[in-house]
Amino acid sequence: MFIKFLKHQWTAFVRSNNKNSTIAVQLLMGFIFLYVVCISILAGYNMETIIIHIVPDKDVILVFNGVILYYFAFDFLIRLQLQDLPILAIAPYLHLNIPKHKLVSFLNIRALFSGFNILPLLIFFPFILLKINHVHGLFAGLMYLLAIFSLMLLNNYSALYFKRLSAQNFRIGLYGFLFLCVIGLLEYFNFSSIASLSNIIFHTLILHPLTGIIFPILAMAIISWNSMFLKKNLYLEELKSETQKKTGTDFLYLDKLGETGDLLALDIKLILRNKRSRSTVTKSLLFIFYGLLFYKQKVLDTNQFWILIFPAAFMTGNMIMLYGQFMFGWQSAEFDGLLSGKINMKIFFKAKFLLFTLSSTILTAVVSLYGLISWKILAIQFAMYFYNIGITSVIVLFFATRNYSALDLSKGSTMNWQGVTASKMIMTLPLFLSPYIIYLPLSLIINPYWGLAGLTIAGLTGLFTQDYWIEFLFKEFTKRKYKIAEGFRKH
Repeated sequence: MFIKFLKHQWTAFVRSNNKNSTIAVQLLMGFIFLYVVCISILAGYNMETIIIHIVPDKDVILVFNGVILYYFAFDFLIRLQLQDLPILAIAPYLHLNIPKHKLVSFLNIRALFSGFNILPLLIFFPFILLKINHVHGLFAGLMYLLAIFSLMLLNNYSALYFKRLSAQNFRIGLYGFLFLCVIGLLEYFNFSSIASLSNIIFHTLILHPLTGIIFPILAMAIISWNSMFLKKNLYLEELKSETQKKTGTDFLYLDKLGETGDLLALDIKLILRNKRSRSTVTKSLLFIFYGLLFYKQKVLDTNQFWILIFPAAFMTGNMIMLYGQFMFGWQSAEFDGLLSGKINMKIFFKAKFLLFTLSSTILTAVVSLYGLISWKILAIQFAMYFYNIGITSVIVLFFATRNYSALDLSKGSTMNWQGVTASKMIMTLPLFLSPYIIYLPLSLIINPYWGLAGLTIAGLTGLFTQDYWIEFLFKEFTKRKYKIAEGFRKH
C-alpha cells in the first residue's frame, strides 16, 4: 500500500501544471541542501579539531557530550517553524475504504523523509565512529549511534505531535512556548544547564552502555502517541474543510501548506515573472558580498561586533528589507480583487512571514561560508538571522499597512524611484537601529556575546509569538485597507 501511495504522489507531480518550474525550484533547493550536507559532513569528520580549537583546555568527549542535547533542542525549535505536517498527502483517500492504520503508517513513514533527519547523523556519527568507538569500545560506540538515531526520531515525531496538538488547541501552543521560556530563563540564571544534563546522560551511557536502551523506548513511545492521535483525529471536519478549499500551487512541496502554500506560490511566481520584482530580488543577491568589506580580522579579534551587526543583518535579511519595503505595492494592480475575494488576510500575512523566513534561511546558508574566516562571524550572522525572521519581518509588515504607493511591475528597479517615499526612508531607521537597542546595553554591561544572545532571544520570541503579530497586523491592515486601495488607484 505504501508503494501505491508513493506512485500516486509521483503521478500528481508529473501531471501538475508548470512542472518545469517546479523542477527548477526543486533543483535549487537540492543544491542548497547538498551544500548543507557537505558542511555537516565536514563538521562531523573534523569535530575533534573544531572542539580543540574552540575550547583547547577541555576534554574533547566531555564537550561533545554537552553539545548533543543543545543541538537537538535547537533542532526541535527549527522543526516547529519549518517542518511541514504531511496531512494533505492522505486527504484524497479519506473517503475511500482504506483502513486508518494504513493511512497513519503512510504519514509516519513519509515524515521520515526530511532533511532534518539526515543532518544529525552526518554531524554526530563520524565523531562517534572515529573517537568514541576508539576510546570506549565498540559496544559503547554502537549505543551512542543508537542514542543519536533515537533522538532524531524523537525530535521528528515530537515536533509533529506538538504542532498537531497546538493546531487543534491554541492553548497547548501557548503553554509550550511558556515552557520553553522557563527553560531558557533557568539556563540564563544558571539554575540548570542543558550542557550539564547532556554530560550526565551521555557520561552515564559511557559507563553503562545498556542505559542507551532508554532512547529507542522514548522514540517508540512518541511514535505510538502520534499514531493514536492521528487515528482519533484523522477525519476531523476541520481537515475536510481545508481539503475542499485546496487548489493547486504548481509547487509540489507548497501544496502541503494549504492556503498558505497557495499564497506563497503566487508570491514566488510574481517575483519570477515580473521585471520590477525580479530585478529587486536579483539586486539583493549582490549584497551577500558585503562581508568582504566589513569582516576584518582586527574587528573580530577585538570583539567589536557592533560594527558587524549591520552587514550581518543586511546579508541575512536583505530580501526582507528590499522586497518587503514595497509590500502590498506588489499586489497594487489587483488589490481591489484581493479585498473583494475570499482570501483570509491572516493567512495572507502568514504567507508573507513564510516567504521572509525561507528567503532569509537561504541567504544565511549561503553567507555562512564567511564562517571559514572565523566562527565568530557565524555567531553574529545566526543571531541576526533569528532577529530578522522574528523582529524585522514584523517591522516591515507593520510599515506595509501604511504603504499607499502602487508599483508598475513591468519596469526594472534600477534608477526607478516609483514607490520610494518619505515613509520608506523613515522605515529604515527602526530596521537598522532596533538591533542596537538590544545589543549595546547587554554588550556594555556584560560582554558582546551576551549582546548576540539578546538578539537571538528577541528573534526567537518574535518567531514563537508570530500568531499574536499576525493578529496585530491584521487589525492594523483592516483599519487602513480602503485608504491603501484608494492610494493604489491614484497611481
